[in-house]
Amino acid sequence: MSNNTTVPTPANPAGWKFETRQIHAGQAPDAATGARALPIYQTTSFVFESAEQAANRFALAELGPIYTRLNNPTQEVIENRIASLEGGVGALLLASGQAAITYAILNIAGAGDHVVASPSVYGGTYNLLKYTLADL
Repeated sequence: MSNNTTVPTPANPAGWKFETRQIHAGQAPDAATGARALPIYQTTSFVFESAEQAANRFALAELGPIYTRLNNPTQEVIENRIASLEGGVGALLLASGQAAITYAILNIAGAGDHVVASPSVYGGTYNLLKYTLADL
């Protein structure tokens, strides 16, 4: 008798409870050492196996680390973990709340559109909406 159930893995955490996904989703143990903790890659750049691989990665034809401002293995694990916890297909980490607000507004609004917000939002957000994004 065969069992056709899929075993949850960090890459496919369906079936894991929320608490387990908080710790394990998006990251497999290190293949070389078996280390479980998420490594922090403190680097700005990555080595490519060939010029072709570099060209493919920058053309987004091949997934993999390119440059820390574009992606980073540590950041990718956290994005995958958040997507799993929120039930999304992906997530994006940004450096600040202002960056997140800017991305969200630019995603849904265009030139000539109006954004309605409470007048009691945080002062920086108010200035972002009233002055900075209004110029766009």
